[in-house]
Amino acid sequence: MDQRAAIPVTLPKAVPTQSYWQLEPDEIADLRCSGTLPEKAETVIIGSGITGAAVAFNLLKNGARDIVMLEARQACSGATGRNGGHTKAASYRSFLDHERAHGTATAVKIARLELANIRAVHSFAKEYEIECDSNPCETVDIVYDAAQWEVDQRAVKAMQDAMPGDDASKYTLHTPEQVREKFFCGKGGDEGVCGAISYEAGSLSAYQFGVGVLKLCLEMKLNLQTNTPALGLEKLHGGKWKVETERGSITARRVILATNGYTARLWKKFQGVIVPLRGHVTAQRPGQNLPKGGLPGTYSFIYENGYDYMIPRPKGSQFEGDIIIGGALVKGPSNGLREYGTTDDTEFDDMIVRSLYNSLPRYFGDNWGADHAEGRIRRAWTGIMGYSPDGFPFVGEMPGEKGLWVSTSFQGHGMVLCWMCARALTSMIEGRDGKELDSWFPEVYRVAERRLKSTFQGRLHT
Repeated sequence: MDQRAAIPVTLPKAVPTQSYWQLEPDEIADLRCSGTLPEKAETVIIGSGITGAAVAFNLLKNGARDIVMLEARQACSGATGRNGGHTKAASYRSFLDHERAHGTATAVKIARLELANIRAVHSFAKEYEIECDSNPCETVDIVYDAAQWEVDQRAVKAMQDAMPGDDASKYTLHTPEQVREKFFCGKGGDEGVCGAISYEAGSLSAYQFGVGVLKLCLEMKLNLQTNTPALGLEKLHGGKWKVETERGSITARRVILATNGYTARLWKKFQGVIVPLRGHVTAQRPGQNLPKGGLPGTYSFIYENGYDYMIPRPKGSQFEGDIIIGGALVKGPSNGLREYGTTDDTEFDDMIVRSLYNSLPRYFGDNWGADHAEGRIRRAWTGIMGYSPDGFPFVGEMPGEKGLWVSTSFQGHGMVLCWMCARALTSMIEGRDGKELDSWFPEVYRVAERRLKSTFQGRLHT
């Protein structure tokens, strides 16, 4: 893993695989609000995904002006525009580790933040009428590994003991028979179901959501500059920052890195600390035996050392009934080792894509049936995530670097972290970093010098 983590992080690749969500790029995909790059700005945000968009929205809503956003490729074309569309926390799967390492209070705070993030995203989409197929719903984790099933049951009990009656600890356990009857898995195909856990989650088009937030920002005079990669970052005498691009440089009082898996390309202290990891996702047409009224919610399939995650496209959406399934990291060569350290989302790993291709008939068995007449796979694509040694994001001002802020490294878990982390970062930037923020934002998410010296050993909480 040391060799993979040491691979120099690159800029985003010019022509990535085409994401299912971007088959029809939005009208702002290649927007440049001004023909020339401004020479100076109050704030430069690098990255136009959900984090950059959310930070920009919060700052602008609170009265900030003169914000320039740089995006290396099209708007919202990174991890946000390439994920699996799942707003799902699965907080119980990390709760015991968090409690052991950081105490019960921190573990509880993390679980509450994750659920709050899910609810806030869907609430925002509803309030601002963003057409993104927002679908708050129930999810289920189907567990195929006996040892994991024992751990999961202990974790659920620990959460419910630590936070009785709290919405973030509401889980329902299901027997294998209930899984077969309610969730259509375990009859035919892989019948080794140990049990299942259901709870609150949701799905959406993160691309359409992110673009929707950007459009709100544009109404408040955000200067968006797409296809303008940031090439370098330099601290100037007097405390300002200079951002270099191929179209010229911008001087700003503050710079915000919303660059996730690409962060080390701009700030070398993150090399080997925020490690890129390439993820694979597919969009598949439903089998002919699946329920005509649709599946009851979203799914994950938990097996030894790994998992797949899945959403059915909701009623009224484009390609209604399609199934988005991603994951299968450990199905690649050397348990997916080659996916670490790479920023190449222009290609796939054939073994991982093949595993995803074969997964749905295996999970749904007799309830899958014959493939759709037009074939099973509609689209396959990849995207780049960012992982840290301790499994937490980095949020805050860089130590000793006044005016350089980050919210990044979301562990493939961005749709349950980014929104609230952006809210926290905005509070820090605006000088509201006190008891109210500490009451809900985990201290372990903050940037700290000791965290920057940690050694990356692989993905946690598989």
